[in-house]
Parts: sequence; C-alpha cells; structure tokens
Amino acid sequence: MRRRLLMTLLLLAAVPAHAAGAGGMFAQGRMQFSLMAGNAYAFDNNYMVLGASASYYVIDGLGLGLSLEKWSGSDPSISKVTPFAQYVFYQASPVQPYVGAFYRHTSIAGLPGLDSVGERAGIYIASSPNSSVSVGLVHESYRDCNEAVYRNCSSTYSDVSITFMF
Repeated sequence: MRRRLLMTLLLLAAVPAHAAGAGGMFAQGRMQFSLMAGNAYAFDNNYMVLGASASYYVIDGLGLGLSLEKWSGSDPSISKVTPFAQYVFYQASPVQPYVGAFYRHTSIAGLPGLDSVGERAGIYIASSPNSSVSVGLVHESYRDCNEAVYRNCSSTYSDVSITFMF
C-alpha cells in the first residue's frame, strides 16, 4: 500500500506548475502554523488531544519543524514532542503532494518515555493564498517497545489538518 501511495504522489508531482511563483505557500522563508484538536484512544481510555506545530521552509518545498501534543481527560496523561522534516512537491497543481519523516518522544505518566520514528505522505489542497487543507497517511514505529505493555509497536493512521502560512 505504501508503494502505491508513493507512486501516486510522484505522478501528481509531475503535473505542471501553477503561476503562483517558485515555492508558493512553501517558498523559502515562509512559516507554517497548525493547530490540532481531536479525540484519541489509548490504554483502554478516550482522550482529548490538543496540539500545535510550527515549521520554517529552509528552501523551497523543504520545511523543518516542531510539533507538541497534550492528551488529557484520562489516565495516564500523555504528551508528545515531535521534530520533523517535510518536503512539499510545490510544482504540482492544484494538489501538492508531500512526504516527510519524524522522530517523536512520548511521555506517559507512570511509564518510561517511548521514542518512535515515522514517515508520512499526503496532499495539500490550497484553500486560500495563505492556508491549505492536508490529507495523508502516517506510519509510526516505536523503538524499544514492549508489546506486553503497549500491545502494538507500530501503527498506521490518517492525518487531516488545516494549515496557515505566513
């Protein structure tokens, strides 16, 4: 499935560029901010998840950033810190595919910290000159994971967001 998604994204990247200029929303020097609110399920509990991320485009299409999440409303409390890199195929139009990688440190009250690495891929769809909606898939693998405690040491999940750029 990942191979098929990658092939689709590469084909989308071959679509001719639009007239917005080099880099567009993903040009060197642009900043990107995202806010997150939602639900999640872990340790047989439902959580409310609040988060934020910020990234900076060091060259056209390549953003480096940091994301923070806080899971609350159940025990144990969970927080996540995630540095990441992402490349957006900004030449594609009107849909702009992206691929990325991340490292995540998860703090879980009463348990040792848990580290993971992952990759993501998806598409951005511009909703205005400074905002977009993204839809994608994420695969995350936990390092030094004990399946007796965490049940599963890797996961694949959807990722949907609204993003504002400045």
